[in-house]
Amino acid sequence: MLATTPLAERLRPQSIDEYVGQSHLVGSNGPIRRMIENKSLPSILLWGPPGVGKTTLVSLIANTLKRKSVTLSAISAGVKDVREVIENAKIQGNTILFIDEIHRFNKAQQDALLNAVERGFITLIGATTENPSFEVIPALLSRCQVYILKALSEDDLVSLINRAAEQDAIIAATKPIIQETEALLQLSGGDARKLLNLFELVSMQAQGEPITNTLVMEVAQQKLVMYDKNGEQHYDIISAFIKSIRGSDPNAAIYWLAVMLEAGEDIKFIARRLLILAAEDIGNANPTALVIANECFQAVNVIGMPEAEIVLAQAVTYLAASAKSNASYSAIKRARAFVKQNGAGAVPLHLRNAPTKLMKNLGYGKQYQYAHDFEGNFVHQEYFPDGLENTLFYVPGNNPRENEMRAKLHQNWKGKYGY
Repeated sequence: MLATTPLAERLRPQSIDEYVGQSHLVGSNGPIRRMIENKSLPSILLWGPPGVGKTTLVSLIANTLKRKSVTLSAISAGVKDVREVIENAKIQGNTILFIDEIHRFNKAQQDALLNAVERGFITLIGATTENPSFEVIPALLSRCQVYILKALSEDDLVSLINRAAEQDAIIAATKPIIQETEALLQLSGGDARKLLNLFELVSMQAQGEPITNTLVMEVAQQKLVMYDKNGEQHYDIISAFIKSIRGSDPNAAIYWLAVMLEAGEDIKFIARRLLILAAEDIGNANPTALVIANECFQAVNVIGMPEAEIVLAQAVTYLAASAKSNASYSAIKRARAFVKQNGAGAVPLHLRNAPTKLMKNLGYGKQYQYAHDFEGNFVHQEYFPDGLENTLFYVPGNNPRENEMRAKLHQNWKGKYGY
């Protein structure tokens, strides 16, 4: 039996109780469930990775509230389309306008939404895989509540596979015998849509034979090009790109950059990932890397394609060829884990601000030593809360720049922290 509708579409839940994942939003005390129950829906932005249920959640909201809804894709829609929806909404009453991939809307397109959202002609629901703080204009962002959708857990994904095997008539007819799920989960990368569509392909090929990791890999190789055309390898490719730069291979990095550019990837997304990488994977081994990455980010925003590819290529090859260190990244991870477990200690009196006479009388700021008053702009004093002296978070990497830093830290602290 052949299906013209993909499994992921056939298996879409019909009620909020059938929705898988995002219990922090749609659970018994979740804010979106409360909105639905109270029939009160503000404009919202749903931010999360692909395949975690953003589109499905919008459909459930509109159907449950029995509200007219219109869907626009930011890839193909323009200002004219937005204004047409708004004019119709003025006549027909408040309409839910769902904009998928709203991060691809430019400033003019987002500006066109402002008045209608503010006056209540439309209730905007935007879905994005990108950080709204970067991609949504402040005026529109301030009028929307942002909700973060989390990656689906392994239990969530397995439950979807089991539901498909039991409830979908076409899949059930193949009598699937699910022996192993690791390959299905790994290849789908947490994307429920990709998982279900791959499971359908595998089930059709298995025809009652056991579904194993080996069979899944064989089918996936045969259908790899189909996934590329659907854009479902987006995160696999950016992962290969970042890992190539981290691994100091400029040739592989340029290759993956070319793949993304040929596929029409958002150049701002690429440049933003380079910014993160410069701090995470290069850090103090070469502080100039962050400057280069930031200049690249600014330049591609000003220049645009096709010339932006030249700037991206320069930044990619520079970052890939640079010395590497994740010492700063590791330091903040260790420090945040420590604070999360132990809480924040009291600020020592000599480090506290003393804007009032009372605070000065209480000893705030007393005995603080101003580093610039001392030779070498350094004086040995304690900056940690009581009980945390000698706590080590930052361990310089083994590269020329950070070896210099280690020597300077050793000179200043005389063995404290292990320097």
